[in-house]
Amino acid sequence: KDCTDLHFAAYHTATVAHAGQDIQGTSVIANLPLLMRQNPAETLRRVLPKVRDALRVAGVEMQLTAAVSFLTILQEESVSVHTYAHSFLQVILLHLEHRDAGVSNAWLETLLSVIEVLPKDTLRHEILNPLVSKAQLSQTVQSRLVSCKILGKLTNKFDALAIKREILPLVKSLCQDVEYEVRSCMCRQLENIAQGIGTELTKSVVLPELIELSRDEGSSVRLAAFETLVNLLDIFDTDDRSQTILPVVKSFCEKSFKADESILISLSFHLGKLCHGLYGIFTPDQHLRFLEFYKKLCTLGLQQENGHNENQIPPQILEQEKKYVLVRKNCAYNFPAMIVFVDPKNFHMELYSTFFCLCHDPEVPVRYTIAICFYEVSKLLNSGVYLIHKELITLLQDESLEVLDALIDHLPEILELMSTGGESSVQENKLSSLPDLVPALTAAEQRAAASLKWRTHEKLLQKYACLPQVISSDQIYYRFLQRMFTIMMTNNVLPVQKAASRTLCIFLRYNRKQEQRHEVIQKLIEQLGQGKSYWNRLRFLDTCEFIIEIFSKSFFCKYFFLPAIELTHDPVANVRMKLCYLLPKVKSTLKIPADKHLLQQLEMCVRKLLCQEKDKDVLAIVKRTVLELDRMEMSMDAFQKKFYEKDLLDQEKEREELLLLEMVCFHMHTHLLFSDHLPFGPADKIINREESALVNLLEGSHLSSGLHLADCIAPSSFSSNTSLPSTSRGTGNSADPKISGSKDTQPRKATLKKLIVNRKNNIDGTG
Repeated sequence: KDCTDLHFAAYHTATVAHAGQDIQGTSVIANLPLLMRQNPAETLRRVLPKVRDALRVAGVEMQLTAAVSFLTILQEESVSVHTYAHSFLQVILLHLEHRDAGVSNAWLETLLSVIEVLPKDTLRHEILNPLVSKAQLSQTVQSRLVSCKILGKLTNKFDALAIKREILPLVKSLCQDVEYEVRSCMCRQLENIAQGIGTELTKSVVLPELIELSRDEGSSVRLAAFETLVNLLDIFDTDDRSQTILPVVKSFCEKSFKADESILISLSFHLGKLCHGLYGIFTPDQHLRFLEFYKKLCTLGLQQENGHNENQIPPQILEQEKKYVLVRKNCAYNFPAMIVFVDPKNFHMELYSTFFCLCHDPEVPVRYTIAICFYEVSKLLNSGVYLIHKELITLLQDESLEVLDALIDHLPEILELMSTGGESSVQENKLSSLPDLVPALTAAEQRAAASLKWRTHEKLLQKYACLPQVISSDQIYYRFLQRMFTIMMTNNVLPVQKAASRTLCIFLRYNRKQEQRHEVIQKLIEQLGQGKSYWNRLRFLDTCEFIIEIFSKSFFCKYFFLPAIELTHDPVANVRMKLCYLLPKVKSTLKIPADKHLLQQLEMCVRKLLCQEKDKDVLAIVKRTVLELDRMEMSMDAFQKKFYEKDLLDQEKEREELLLLEMVCFHMHTHLLFSDHLPFGPADKIINREESALVNLLEGSHLSSGLHLADCIAPSSFSSNTSLPSTSRGTGNSADPKISGSKDTQPRKATLKKLIVNRKNNIDGTG
């Protein structure tokens, strides 16, 4: 009765554990870390001895639970290292050789983690010294396998001299064990041992053992030796690689097709490391043979055609084909390394046909892997990236959405390389080098939309925000922008709708035609903001949030401020609630005194909500929002240090918007001037040059303001000369410094006009 709750729990758990009831005992041991956190001293005194006794006769599940609990206690540092070693280490060592392999491995994993924190003296007396007898041939195979793994871990805890004197003799003995399992296990630990003893001892002790094991009669031992040699290539010097390791690799490659397919799988996986580690050592003939070997692996299994269906193929043949698929998948994984091996300049002659085969492989895992590598391949080819345009289209049109999903992870970067890395000029490359790109992109989106994999669809829509860098404004408007509207209006998955909304905002920001911009803005307001479905009105508020983030404050205030706050009168509570959450961001777009009238309208709407709102949930949010709005400080037109950085960013956005507007005006004026004096072709080229110059200027302004299209923050454009209702400051003149945020607006416009007049005079003079 005098026991505390913790003591009672400890007594109860100890009784259950001692009773040997597996279900209750497992539960007790699972709670051991909790007891250790609450009262470690009492748990060690009363519970742990009973747990130790219970484990002697425990079943597999309780043993596995105990191994995990002991590891958790170590990781949580519930007790000191000294106390842990004293209380838990012997229990762990006792169960290392459990007859069940799963239990033995679980305790071994716990021990390997314990070795990381134990001091050298404890390691030497409690683990290393007993290991001498445990590694003897008289012990069981399981005991010797455990010894191999412990030796591999111990080498990181002792100096090279101690390893040479105490550990290496055991290592040599286990490398020559009569059981191939033990030799293979010890061979795989030689990499850790080599890192612990340094280069000289590795060359004199480890390398000879590896060479001998590479000739072992057991295939698993030879495979372990080969993989360890590959992983240790960086340690050895050029002489060792060329005279000792290269012959082993050569022999391995020559015999691999006659051996088990598992060797081919390992060899194909390590080809990249081999190319890197042996680079510069191959003779021209060896280089060619190795390349041909790789090409042969890339098509392994494809030549064997038969007329049987899958049900008629013998099981062993099916298993062999699965291994061949894995080999080709590994070859696809190593393809970038092979480009470096042959030099990107030789890609077309040496590797293009292989790349074509991998992109058209009949198995999805192979195409999936090459799709993942496509960006790396594009970077390596650099100016030769135009060589793989067709393969990009092929993968975009792949019937498997897994392949498409892998490709679109780096789609913006790939398209940027495609549009700027070719031999033709940037402007021509954007429009002419990828003729099938737009149909492939639209088809990919439609396939993703028709599937149940909405995350792939969402990701694809997010990546489409890069398209203004690659294709023309008209192509985006007619082939993609309208599709974004459709998705926003009809798709049933919210993340997909939001992705479409954000991408649409990017398209709008980069659109260079006034009438198209106005049409999009009007659609957003009428079909979403004033739509019949409350779901559409919710999406309008999402779009407003993206516009606040992407565009300048003046753009939002001019077109979307009033339509947004009008939704305070919405009949659906969820819409009013969402608007309340958005109101602080809406207020942040205002500048005083220019937007004083908008601030008054905002305050009036909030007062109406406070007075007239009947929904208790909405009213609670309104009250919290009012407090937040009251705490907000307004950005003033005059200089204020606390708003300086944000205002600079906003001014940069406005400046970019004005630049795009000027580009549109300049395009129109120039086209009119040249259409009377020059044939269509030359005039169009001059217009393209001037437009390209302005685009470069915009891209330069991105760098200065920290804005990047890759981050889905691109320059916007809007016209003050519009039929849409204006709701903000400076609506009479878009060149007003309050809108432009730049003092050099008028001089820039004057310069553009002067440029046009001078060009006209020159034409008149030459005409």
